[in-house]
Amino acid sequence: MTQDELKDAVAAAAIDEIRPRLERDTILGVGTGSTANLFIDRLAELRHEFQGAVASSEATAKRLRQHGIEVFELNSTGTLPFYIDGADEIDLELRMIKGGGAALTREKIVAACAERFICIADASKRVATLGGFPLPVEVIPMARSYVARELVKLGADPVYREGVVTDNGNQIIDCYELMIEDPLAMEARINAIVGVVTNGLFAARGADVLLLGTEDGVKRF
Repeated sequence: MTQDELKDAVAAAAIDEIRPRLERDTILGVGTGSTANLFIDRLAELRHEFQGAVASSEATAKRLRQHGIEVFELNSTGTLPFYIDGADEIDLELRMIKGGGAALTREKIVAACAERFICIADASKRVATLGGFPLPVEVIPMARSYVARELVKLGADPVYREGVVTDNGNQIIDCYELMIEDPLAMEARINAIVGVVTNGLFAARGADVLLLGTEDGVKRF
């Protein structure tokens, strides 16, 4: 199977995971990225079975609306039963690196408001140790150089993601050469740097369920 076929398989599995709990007043949290997009495309077939969704990015909101799914502001919804999103990396304890698409802050906020985080990913995303994928850090623009210097002290090789402005009007620094033995501690340490909005480690709030697309089918962890 191709990577796209694996992604579509986990998107279908996520539909099966949530469908029994969908009600007319259900509002879902929906993530950002290529796998999340395939989930949205499949979710469109069920749009009359639930109320709508909270989007983790403007791109996701646009795609949801194109499928006739109502998009809600998180401030008006309260707790969400599910948040469905992909990952750039996910380890054996379901801790993740996310933010390759620069939506990490909103993804982290929506995930924090969800009862269950369902991660959908193909087998290439599963790793023993996080850090092979460069860790994104969203920063206030005026603090970019300062934050980069502090990231060097943590052992990272920080690279400014040129030309990228987040939906929040901020910038992204990607941390290369940073293998993360203790994701929970590193998440807190980076977030404590003045000027950091948040980083792409999802350890304090990891996934509750992983639907992993493999050559042997979708496996649930």
